[in-house]
Amino acid sequence: MAASDEAGYDLSPTDLAEALAAESAPCLHHAAPRAAHLALRAAHAAYEHSFGHVFVICMDGVPPSQHVDQVLAAIRARLTNDPDEERALTAEETRRLARGRIIELVTAAGRPDPLL
Repeated sequence: MAASDEAGYDLSPTDLAEALAAESAPCLHHAAPRAAHLALRAAHAAYEHSFGHVFVICMDGVPPSQHVDQVLAAIRARLTNDPDEERALTAEETRRLARGRIIELVTAAGRPDPLL
């Protein structure tokens, strides 16, 4: 975990842009209201226009029922950031995502295979 965090802190702006190119924008559960999907799509477009990359947010620990409100509020708040501030926040969210993915992989590796 420490090595992952350290690697995340050492990302140059070019490295971060490359990492973000492989990320998809957060999406909503298909059952979310159509208005929420439209609002999120518009917010993502505004964010990508302002910063040139997808919006990244780690939703670990946030109940699915709060995802819509959390993502929309975060995008709207972060649209006011200057590019350097947003780059730092995006890098932190990317580190949090990586940490969560590593934990998920390690936890899954310790579980017995249900097919055996």
